[in-house]
Amino acid sequence: MILLQANQIARRFGAETLFENIQLEISSQARIGLVGRNGAGKSTLLKIIAGIEEPDQGTMTKTKNVTLGYLAQDTGLDSTKTVWEEMLEAFFEVRQIEKRMHELEIQISQISPEDKDYEATLTQYDRLQQEFIEKNGYGYENEMRAVLHGFQFDESFYEKPTNTLSGGQKTRLALAKKLLQRPDILILDEPTNHLDIKTLNWLEGYLQNYRGALLIVSHDRYFLDKVVTETYEISRSEMQHFKGNYSRYLELKEQQLASQWKAYEKQQAEISKLEDFIAKNIVRASTTKRAQSRRKQLEKIEKMERPQGKEKSANFLFHITKTSGNIVFHLENGAIGYDSHIVSEPIDLDIKRQEAIALIGPNGIGKSTLLKSIIGEIPFVKGEEHFGTNVTTDYYDQGQEELNQNKTILAELWDEHPTTPEVDIRRMLGSFLFSGEDVDKSISQLSGGEKARVSLAKLAMEQKNFLVLDEPTNHLDIDNKEVLENALIDYKGTLFFVSHDRYFINRIATKIVELSEDGTRLYLGDYDYYLEKKQEEEELAEYEKEEEPQEKTISAGKKNFVQSKEQQKQIRSLQRKVTQIEEQLTTTEEKIKQIESKMTDSENLDDPVKLNELDQELQNTRQQQEELTEEWENVSLQLEELEN
Repeated sequence: MILLQANQIARRFGAETLFENIQLEISSQARIGLVGRNGAGKSTLLKIIAGIEEPDQGTMTKTKNVTLGYLAQDTGLDSTKTVWEEMLEAFFEVRQIEKRMHELEIQISQISPEDKDYEATLTQYDRLQQEFIEKNGYGYENEMRAVLHGFQFDESFYEKPTNTLSGGQKTRLALAKKLLQRPDILILDEPTNHLDIKTLNWLEGYLQNYRGALLIVSHDRYFLDKVVTETYEISRSEMQHFKGNYSRYLELKEQQLASQWKAYEKQQAEISKLEDFIAKNIVRASTTKRAQSRRKQLEKIEKMERPQGKEKSANFLFHITKTSGNIVFHLENGAIGYDSHIVSEPIDLDIKRQEAIALIGPNGIGKSTLLKSIIGEIPFVKGEEHFGTNVTTDYYDQGQEELNQNKTILAELWDEHPTTPEVDIRRMLGSFLFSGEDVDKSISQLSGGEKARVSLAKLAMEQKNFLVLDEPTNHLDIDNKEVLENALIDYKGTLFFVSHDRYFINRIATKIVELSEDGTRLYLGDYDYYLEKKQEEEELAEYEKEEEPQEKTISAGKKNFVQSKEQQKQIRSLQRKVTQIEEQLTTTEEKIKQIESKMTDSENLDDPVKLNELDQELQNTRQQQEELTEEWENVSLQLEELEN
């Protein structure tokens, strides 16, 4: 059933059009992701859909009695009410029913069955009780506890006034309350802000089972892939609809663009052919009528617009001026905290050159503190840190506190590099999408995403070989996150970073360090590998609980369990390897086709040197194809043996 429709919605600011002709439809149980660049108008559109703002054109239609809940990004609860009292407000209606039921219970106990109002009172009570059950009246407090627990609020928080909580806690509490209200349409703008990885995993599971419709704006690709089943994209003031999650949307968009180019090029070839015929035959008496006929045919053609590719993205790299030694940073039995209060210990770090290590852990455990201790901003409570030879360190602060709010973008970089020519500073800023008069904007005027790009530009200017990054993807839209990922993948230095973006961690990290109250624990792989190991640890711990306490030796059952888990691990590893090789083979096949096509080009056929180079490249690529095929056969054989 369709719950809400947006028809021909437009929003304009003076002569500038933010978006127009917007069509959007929300049905019951819909799982919609709204994506687009920062500044494309996503948050504005959500406010129009939620009824907070009016469109400049178009209409919003909502089914009668449909409830709608909207949560803006970084919205937090702030009142003198306790956490528990705030959550109880989500169940105002059911608590009113409960109150009325208690009143009727007293009435029923005080009147005789022979009383004329007795039956009517019983009927009213039965009706209210049925409604109370349907609204989870007997279980709403348990539901409150479960949601609060999911957002990392234990019972010690229940009696705390909300205005005493941190900004991140207030934001999480606002989201918890909105979930408990359970509107028919739930609209969330960047709900993953301020959530650690554990809470993100819980929220994904909760939203997957949410009984109403969801409309979500998020820059978290991992989250979108898990939750949404259809995607709307705002780009260049227009909207397109794609069936599927974010990854599927990317595939469909790529296919759509390829199809548009094919149709465009076909039409251009047809137009060129007609124009050529007209030019050659219009002046000849014997063919002029045919040429005039072709001219009319040409005039009737509705010319396609040239397909537009991706919107312009930042384009940058991180270089280093000198290479560090193999040992970059070492810490043994360290501890972090404030004023001798230890937050986490023992902390062991052994960071080598060109490693990319992700630091993960729950909010408040001290991840940012550890980063600041490494760069010397906050001293370690215990332990002696040691930097290797030629290590030069730079730090990215998630709050962009190093930016001077009174300076212009240009001055922010140039003042730190006064000997660098202005043209080079402007060229660097241009690669981060700041050009022309943009560089004269004050830092205080910038959005969060723009400030993030300024901070990254400063980082790129320094050319240090050890980057310590605190949430570098915060405030960046998905396209610019991908640019940052590619730049860090190509970086020749060493990375130690905090991020709650699991897709980013998967692409960048070669190791995971988990931080807890009990110190650090190292996992040698990416985020997916970390999840596998954590699951194995939990399953093994659960299995050990079932073992007899007096049993001193490992039982045969436990040995089989461990062997089975190890075999599953090998199977998953080989499956990933097969997929990787198949992707490489596909790329190699495409490369062979491209080389063969180039060899048939007339310009290359007349150039023996170029032809020889292409032939050598073709032989090398075919050799690579044979090696990949042989490797694929060997790995597939190993996989088949393990699976059987």
